[in-house]
Amino acid sequence: MNRGATDRSTANRGGPPPTDTGTVDLPGARSALGRGTAVVLPNPAPLTSVVAATGPGTVNAAKGRPVGQPVALWAHHPDTLAALDEALALAAPAAALAGRLLAEEHLTLLVPLRADGPPPGWLAPAAKDGWALLFGASWAPLRPLLARFPLLYVSSANRTGRPPAARAADAVAMFPPGTAVLGTADLPGADTATEPVSPGPTGPTGPTAPEPARRATTTLRLHPDGSLDLYRHGAQDHRHGDTATYLRHLRRTYRAPDRRTATDGESG
Repeated sequence: MNRGATDRSTANRGGPPPTDTGTVDLPGARSALGRGTAVVLPNPAPLTSVVAATGPGTVNAAKGRPVGQPVALWAHHPDTLAALDEALALAAPAAALAGRLLAEEHLTLLVPLRADGPPPGWLAPAAKDGWALLFGASWAPLRPLLARFPLLYVSSANRTGRPPAARAADAVAMFPPGTAVLGTADLPGADTATEPVSPGPTGPTGPTAPEPARRATTTLRLHPDGSLDLYRHGAQDHRHGDTATYLRHLRRTYRAPDRRTATDGESG
């Protein structure tokens, strides 16, 4: 079902959100993905929206960039996660850490590919220079939709050179007419579902706190030994103030090794 977008642009702005209405409802988003077209999907604050499709070229075309440009694989389905084990150069502890970071931190990971052959065809669009890009955010209200599409490719919901869409109105204004945009107003459970994103040590909380400024996900690089580097700043690390504090949080929470310690151990 097509709908008209009625909210005003709120990109990267705090304060209470207006009604978040897109151009399709949930069945419309399901139909669009089933036809192989791109769909803009919402995320909870402080994350921005994403654009997804069953084909990587479709994601790139929606963003107005070369269709062969690498995109992230949406690592949301158990079958996809199981298949990744055969393609990645991660020991069992590091693979388990990857699964936890994707599921619990809702971030994006660069993970190492095996060097003994090319990646499988379904992973190749997310691969570059020996690394694969995995997207982990899987908001509970979206899971019934995502479960129907085990293999999805995804990127931030923006046209090249523009900031990612914070809400449906931003996406409707940014993407070409006819692009399917699902807003939270048409997503059952979105008004009550909250999934905290690595809360930082400071800042107002509670029902009266203003919605935080939205950002795309943080991207981490996960090394074969399980150590982590920050690759791109985003919503998750922003809430911790600086890179070092965020990485300390991850090492403490997930018992990830310090990169320097792991390197020293390997060389010794």
